[in-house]
Amino acid sequence: MGESLLVLTLVTLIVITIRRAKPVILDNPVIIQRPGEYHITLAPQLNRAQTFIEQIARKFSQSRPPAGDLPAHYYEVRDPKVFSEGESCYLLAISLRGGILYFQAINPKPLKKAAESHYQTVHAFADIVMIKHPIIEAADEQTAERLRASVDAAAGPLMIAVSELNADV
Repeated sequence: MGESLLVLTLVTLIVITIRRAKPVILDNPVIIQRPGEYHITLAPQLNRAQTFIEQIARKFSQSRPPAGDLPAHYYEVRDPKVFSEGESCYLLAISLRGGILYFQAINPKPLKKAAESHYQTVHAFADIVMIKHPIIEAADEQTAERLRASVDAAAGPLMIAVSELNADV
């Protein structure tokens, strides 16, 4: 009887360990809110980007509280741990409103015309999400630079390649 219980316990532990080792990829959008800190909107299959995004928020909030609001900054993120509908990257928009960071991560659309860009895709999505949060008081360039530095500092240790998207790219 004792051996049966031991074998059953071992089998249960092995099954639990194997199930935890598989990455969980969600097919629904995910919204994560930390009141007073950040708000994250993740498109389907991008839930594994949460760790990177939370690292950005942590690094940005380590120094003095931000003064003012920032328009969205857009990034193309290449993270080998994030699988997004067969794409090699995902798009990330980061905005600051009232001291709260807003993140939107989406999958890139296939570019059909030469005039199309990932910038346009993420810009349009971020505008829709942020429509209820207009810029009230513009932040200084130091706050924007702090955000860029936080993105780079979070990406380095995680071996994530990040490139900022601009309207002219």
